[in-house]
Amino acid sequence: MNNIPFNKPFATGKEFDYIKQAITNGHLSGNGEFTKKCQTWFESNIGCQKSLLTHSCTAALEMAAILADIQPGDEVIMPSYTFVSTANAFVLRGAIPVFVDIRPDTLNLDESKIEAAITPKTKAIVPVHYAGVGCEMAKIKDIAEDYNLLVIEDAAQGVMSSYQNQPLGSLGHLGTISFHETKNVICGEGGALLVNQPELMERAEIIWEKGTNRSQFFRGQVDKYTWVDIGSSYLPSEVNAAFLWAQLEAADTITQKRLEIWETYHQAFADLEVQGQVHRPIIPAQCQHNAHMYYLLVPDLDSRTSLINTLKQYGIYSVFHYVPLHSSPAGIKYGRVDGNLSITVELSERLLRLPLWVSMTEDRVMKVIETVYKFFS
Repeated sequence: MNNIPFNKPFATGKEFDYIKQAITNGHLSGNGEFTKKCQTWFESNIGCQKSLLTHSCTAALEMAAILADIQPGDEVIMPSYTFVSTANAFVLRGAIPVFVDIRPDTLNLDESKIEAAITPKTKAIVPVHYAGVGCEMAKIKDIAEDYNLLVIEDAAQGVMSSYQNQPLGSLGHLGTISFHETKNVICGEGGALLVNQPELMERAEIIWEKGTNRSQFFRGQVDKYTWVDIGSSYLPSEVNAAFLWAQLEAADTITQKRLEIWETYHQAFADLEVQGQVHRPIIPAQCQHNAHMYYLLVPDLDSRTSLINTLKQYGIYSVFHYVPLHSSPAGIKYGRVDGNLSITVELSERLLRLPLWVSMTEDRVMKVIETVYKFFS
């Protein structure tokens, strides 16, 4: 058996036909037929008021920060256990990321810690749906309403997941999604901004179009287009959108296959959890996840390092995840910590992600399982 990579990008087979079609259409620069198809898909399937494809989830987060009117000195509450883009988008606007602890069950932002972190400078809350498992959005939205704060969902990992039967990305004022090659639905690099607050729709489009009213011009709403606001080059090319459209057409099938692999892992490691060797992921009853990742929480950092090395010896590539932002050089420089982040620190040292990709065969899944058992025996 060949080596088992941590991730292997999946193609449905239609991507190349659609890319050829995009080239034939003679519109490669973005906001063409495939861009519009993808955006309509999100508006229909996620239920957002407006979706805008971007060249990355990072770009979508940066747009969200502009739409939130983040000013220097504003504070934005978020977990420390997340990717750097969650914080960077707001730091670029001069804001201070305020890091609070995560829940020990889902590794999501601990909603019980948010209220204590709010100050007169707080502008927004950014829940990150870790592993495609929804944060406790009902409580988060209640807090935001009480304090007149915006909720910006970092649903980078959350496409095809839901909370209380509502798709992730549709619950906050704004949402962001990633289509990086490590995600479930991909186009190499890409993302989307989901706008759920109608009054933000027009400005979102202007920011997306480099600060111009170009889209309004092409719709015949203005007689010429010009620079009207800040913005940047956030559109992806039609090549990316064409690739993504093939993925969206197969999103249900992709999700189902990933869930089958996830469930195989989950059942297989039940005995190890009973023995106290590992902790498996926890999916709350109100959440439907998308099998974005399968992770194990091992006893400590040394155990994780040894397990990664053992798996590698057998040709299996596993990874740990984020170094908490609050302990990073930039996190220390630009952010601040509210409360004790002991759960964040502990779990970040214990978490190990196992290989999981759509075309992963049963024998490869079983090899991973057997090797983990060999290590713990």
